[in-house]
Amino acid sequence: MKFHLLGLLGAVQLLGLVQAGNLVCYYDSASYLRKGLARQTPSDLDLALQFCTHLVYGYVGLNPQNFEVHSLNVDVDMFNFKDITMLRTRYPQLKVLLSVGGDHDVDEAHPNKYLDLLEANRTMQQNFIDSTMILVRRNGFDGLDLALQFPKNKPRKVHGTVGTYWKKFKKLFTGDYIVDPNAALHKESYSELAVNLRRAFQTANLMLTMTVLPNVNSTWYFDVAKLHSQFDFINLAAFDFLTPTRNPDEGDYSAPIKFLDEENRLPFLNVEYQIDYWLHNHCPPQKLNLGIASYGRAWKLTSGSGLSGLPVVPQTDGPASGGLQIASTDGLLSWPEICAKLATNNTAAYRGANAPLRKVTDLTQKYGNYALRPANEDGEHGFWVSYDDPDFAGIKAAYAKGRGLGGVAIYDLSYDDFRGLCTGQKYPIVRSVKYFIA
Repeated sequence: MKFHLLGLLGAVQLLGLVQAGNLVCYYDSASYLRKGLARQTPSDLDLALQFCTHLVYGYVGLNPQNFEVHSLNVDVDMFNFKDITMLRTRYPQLKVLLSVGGDHDVDEAHPNKYLDLLEANRTMQQNFIDSTMILVRRNGFDGLDLALQFPKNKPRKVHGTVGTYWKKFKKLFTGDYIVDPNAALHKESYSELAVNLRRAFQTANLMLTMTVLPNVNSTWYFDVAKLHSQFDFINLAAFDFLTPTRNPDEGDYSAPIKFLDEENRLPFLNVEYQIDYWLHNHCPPQKLNLGIASYGRAWKLTSGSGLSGLPVVPQTDGPASGGLQIASTDGLLSWPEICAKLATNNTAAYRGANAPLRKVTDLTQKYGNYALRPANEDGEHGFWVSYDDPDFAGIKAAYAKGRGLGGVAIYDLSYDDFRGLCTGQKYPIVRSVKYFIA
């Protein structure tokens, strides 16, 4: 029955009777350089693009000397730019954008170069505007996505009872933790940059979108009332609230929908809070797309972490080993890598190096699923991962639609099961999201 409904819904959409939501699909060009089954080329995108309304190619970087944008990997981009934009010949409904920044433009010598851009004079900012337009137009993109790197908020710390009271007492005198003392100035400068970008891109009939990266505090950098009209849409990357790198000593839901008021959790580390901030500051809901990660975050459990896996999980030991496909990133596993670790029967071993992970499904549909393998008696082989599988990604998509949002953004296609390794179905997260936002 579900497939008959999907077919009927597709026919109705073609007749223009139903307006489907945005499905913004990010393609990480670095996936082209991965080895084995993890390598994703533009030709691997075909099936997903039947569902995506926008494809965002990431990422290009910022030159800290002249504030011009540039390719982060010329050998890849010189071919991929053309291959990606040519996909519109087969999928004419698709808009293809180029993204600048993300978490890929790492520059240890100039860690605050995007703040430097905001502080630069009008001439230097014009270099940024002109170079983005040249790169976008020369390579046939439909527009630009701003995913500028700004300082991230302070990670949650582990506090005992005495420590919690002391923290609250100290806050009376010290105020909130300040990451950027010039945040007010930078907020104003970002709005001005957006206005100038919008003016230039409208003249060239190009799209301009924006991505709010994980753990970037919107109250510091984004004047919502001034910004929302400058962008075709805004993607809220509402995940990675807690990660094993930022929060090595405790495991918790990495992208909950709701605030779970227990264990001294911080009230803003959830999807609902992030959406509410933009809506309460008068951003039209249809301008917002909810960002969903197609990967999970994994912690290493110790003998002190217990057996239940109920978050918040105590005494974790930083990131667990990464997946076999993306082994260079500890603590990160794509959806097919997580799926491969899950137990398929109840008689499998519960602990030990070769034991599978036991999935715990969130029946409340508010916080997320997780899976675990407790540490053995020697404190080894413990593993705990928080993730959105296709089912929970669908729950989030339905939540976004229920809030009246414009759609969903998936980060990214290379972490979905694009080869169908788990169940034989390719791009299950993309499919699930599309079904619920249609």
